[in-house]
Amino acid sequence: MPEQSSVFVPLVVPPADAEGRTHRYVHVVGASVWVDDQPADRSWGQHFLGLLDGQAMWGVDVPFGVDPADGAAADLFSYYGHTSENDWLVAGRAVQIVEWARTHRFCGRCGTETELAPGERAMRCPKCRLLAFPRLAPAMITLVTRGEGAEQEALLAQGVNFRGSMYSCLAGFVEPGESLEGAVGREVHEEVGIDVDNVRYWGSQPWPFPHSLMLGFHAKHAGGEIVCDPTEILDANWYRRDALPNIPPGISIARKLIDAWLRDEV
Repeated sequence: MPEQSSVFVPLVVPPADAEGRTHRYVHVVGASVWVDDQPADRSWGQHFLGLLDGQAMWGVDVPFGVDPADGAAADLFSYYGHTSENDWLVAGRAVQIVEWARTHRFCGRCGTETELAPGERAMRCPKCRLLAFPRLAPAMITLVTRGEGAEQEALLAQGVNFRGSMYSCLAGFVEPGESLEGAVGREVHEEVGIDVDNVRYWGSQPWPFPHSLMLGFHAKHAGGEIVCDPTEILDANWYRRDALPNIPPGISIARKLIDAWLRDEV
């Protein structure tokens, strides 16, 4: 990602001195964003996001079919690279929170129209009191290696839904009742048929496509040959550092994992 040049403090409730601060509004147009220093329409739903370099940040729910940006709104992939890392993360936060509010307007238990719970990030049912919090789907992403030193190789795969001929790390969602390490072993075996050990946590990244938290790991090949699950993987191979295929752009934690391996830091 771009070098982090700003400081974001996530908050649910505006601070007491909010009126005296500069305000910025991330208008969510569908799943795209348009940032302005004024809300296009104050009657639209607004969600306080926190403070970015002391500025009060808001996510604005732009109604379906309306575009206050006149076509200037950018999807999050396009917005990346044109701003700082924290600006991008705030925009992703706005998209996720606005979409969560859009899809939780009614109670999932009794059907009553919900309301924002005071003081916390939740939609509350005024009838049965059920609370609905923003959805967050934990997913593991793993760089698997084999061998040592200059001869070490990384396992990279082309997913069936990838754009173009890109190869990346293996990834998948964590299942209920499963540890992160268990998800690593299961997903790797399911997707390419090999076993891994020495699973080590590396880092994480919010991934607002649409509401994931990517948890990065490094693991060692423990046995087995590559057998791709055709419903998930088009191709997978072992690659040396000097012979990599087309790999993901810098927006993703997958690229960060691969770059760290290239520097011999995993």
